[in-house]
Amino acid sequence: MEALREARKNREVSEVKQRVAVYPGSFDPVTNGHLDLIERCAPLVDRLIVAVLRNAGKEPLFTTDERVEMLRQAVAHLGNVEVDSFDGLLVEYARRRGACLLLRGIRAISDYEYELQMALMNRRLAPEIETMFMMAGEAYSFLSSRLVKEVIALGGDVRGLVPPQVEAKLRERLPPRTSQAT
Repeated sequence: MEALREARKNREVSEVKQRVAVYPGSFDPVTNGHLDLIERCAPLVDRLIVAVLRNAGKEPLFTTDERVEMLRQAVAHLGNVEVDSFDGLLVEYARRRGACLLLRGIRAISDYEYELQMALMNRRLAPEIETMFMMAGEAYSFLSSRLVKEVIALGGDVRGLVPPQVEAKLRERLPPRTSQAT
């Protein structure tokens, strides 16, 4: 009888569904704003998958493999965070990975409008998967990957906005433009 109770208990434990979240993005490159969201979300779920979008229609500065590697280095201290890449529909990827939650960051009202449209479409395609919006930390509410690349290309200082190893890769890839005197 005791063995039967133990087997039933083990089966119930194995049937408990993990709370898996997916944080998708291009991460070209990863910024400290992205990392802030990752670090704040990780304790709320059992597993957080940071998913780099492979989009052949865009011309990113870094390859998918480079972006994945930069993210892996940046989140290595978080035991329940993994980094992956995907293409196609986000909700299909989330289903394949057993996710019940999509994480999206919001910096400004303009982000909210776009993200709301995406969340409603995702809900229509996959009603079992919820979207959670997290507000950007105050220190990063202005920050975007595009802005970081522009500042680097113009010789500006991005210390504190991206991890040091990302800054080094940016400086290699985007040496500062020299101004032409007329």
